[in-house]
Amino acid sequence: MTADRRLKSFNRIVVKIGSALLVGEGVLKRTWLDAMISDIVHLSEAGAEVLIVSSGSIALGRGVLGLPKGPLKLEESQAAAAAGQIALAQAYADALGAHGKKAGQILLTLGDTEERRRYLNARATIGTLLKMGAVPIINENDSVATSEIRYGDNDRLAARVATMASADCLVLLSDIDGLYTAPPHQDPNAVFLPEVPRITPEIESMAGSAGSELSRGGMKTKIDAGKIATAAGTTMVITSGKELNPLKRLDEGARGTWFSALSSPASARKAWIGGHLEPRGEIMLDDGALRALKSGKSLLPAGVLSVSGSFSRGDAVVLVDPSGRTIGRGLIAYDNDEARLIAGRNSREIEAIVGYPGRAEMIHRDDLVLDDAFLNGTG
Repeated sequence: MTADRRLKSFNRIVVKIGSALLVGEGVLKRTWLDAMISDIVHLSEAGAEVLIVSSGSIALGRGVLGLPKGPLKLEESQAAAAAGQIALAQAYADALGAHGKKAGQILLTLGDTEERRRYLNARATIGTLLKMGAVPIINENDSVATSEIRYGDNDRLAARVATMASADCLVLLSDIDGLYTAPPHQDPNAVFLPEVPRITPEIESMAGSAGSELSRGGMKTKIDAGKIATAAGTTMVITSGKELNPLKRLDEGARGTWFSALSSPASARKAWIGGHLEPRGEIMLDDGALRALKSGKSLLPAGVLSVSGSFSRGDAVVLVDPSGRTIGRGLIAYDNDEARLIAGRNSREIEAIVGYPGRAEMIHRDDLVLDDAFLNGTG
């Protein structure tokens, strides 16, 4: 196995765990969970930040509420999720706590990753938890989600979370050890693919539908997740989670299919901000702010001379110097009326001005894209 195909070589890793791996007959597989958490703690001690996207709340809630086998009505699924999520969160907290680690639960709906304002809020929460050394445990909020407003599977949710968190690796733990040219349980001549440099229509055609009673996702959803992740600069791997210590086993050479990222997470995000979002406003900066941005810092309100346009938090805005020359763009952390109120003011004054303790930065450096001419002093 090459060095770049070891999990320890990645900085931020999202691990997706399916229901069938974690829950059996409505009961949590504690031995499996404890072994998997020990793998995650080992990665953390080696310097990686790890997030978990975990299915299992509905499957676990079935057991908690004593629901029968077979399809559930929507309201029954939501009730099972509500009951199961408590047990699931406690199980993760206990397993991580045994290693001196903290867990932080985040429940997402489709809008949290599709609407920019909510996207930025969720991204900030994830970043803060990681900064504090906690392990985010993320799941779809199945207790309120309906078929119209849900992901429908945690493979795609995990890919969206990896994009949101700027993760450089996404691990999909599955009941199969990777991608084959055909479903291996149906075709004895199916060939295993260890590497997928790019997801082509031919690769997509290899994905069969699958899933146990507890699992919504099949190989198709994993390929869909791969398209989302690799386009955002995240390397993805599909590997079996059936055995104990699946992450350790992967690092030691266990079979898995690796999907190559098309760029880095940072460059993919910068390209999205710089070229795919229509700007809604303009922010004029003073010379001090220009110097701060050029040195890699965030934009603080104190360096803003004027604000124009009609925009909401999370929208893209153009940044200009005092002469009106465009020097970049970014995602604004305030609505236009609030941005006007705090322009030129110290960050410590924000709460008194807008009535709540807002973010110190008007635009965080991770949400900024600066023109090369400005950075190089040639424009």
